[in-house]
Amino acid sequence: MSADPLHRAGTPQRSKTSPPPSGSGASAIEVRRSDRRRRTVSAYREGDRTVVLIPARMSEAEEQRWVSVMLDKLAAQESKRALGDAELAARAGRLSAQYFDGRARPRTVRWVTNQNTRWGSCTPAEGSIRLSHRLQGMPEYVVDYVLLHELAHLLVPGHGPDFWRLLEAYPRTERARGYLEGVVAANRLPHPPDARGE
Repeated sequence: MSADPLHRAGTPQRSKTSPPPSGSGASAIEVRRSDRRRRTVSAYREGDRTVVLIPARMSEAEEQRWVSVMLDKLAAQESKRALGDAELAARAGRLSAQYFDGRARPRTVRWVTNQNTRWGSCTPAEGSIRLSHRLQGMPEYVVDYVLLHELAHLLVPGHGPDFWRLLEAYPRTERARGYLEGVVAANRLPHPPDARGE
């Protein structure tokens, strides 16, 4: 039986372990370079460590870029696998405690399938937060940003300066906004004929 391609690395040339970027969900990142690996990059979790397998010939800049890409990919897979409504509500509680001193207390937090023009919504009078199912599978930091955005609406209803000051506490706000803007822009691009089955 062949080895799992996600874990197949060939002969490692160099391995290095470094602390993860903020919010990656793992305590360390180990990069393993291999002479046998030509083009493919893969990654997997090993305990509290993330192992990224790359070709030996990659430059440091390519390595950094691929580590970031693979961390996002793993986070997206884990988010899609793990977050039901109960987990989403628990996550909202943790985020409120961490960034808003627990002041934002939603009564309900759930996924919905009827929001196709917005990522999330909040009804402050009811204390309800709804996230679009389209976020499922996106990186954790993106889901966290949307949750924080909606939690902030429980404290400040509009999008004025006080609202945006609340979100400044989250260090990945700009990155998450950029990711979501990229998704929207990509959806506006024309698709090649074979992508639509024509």
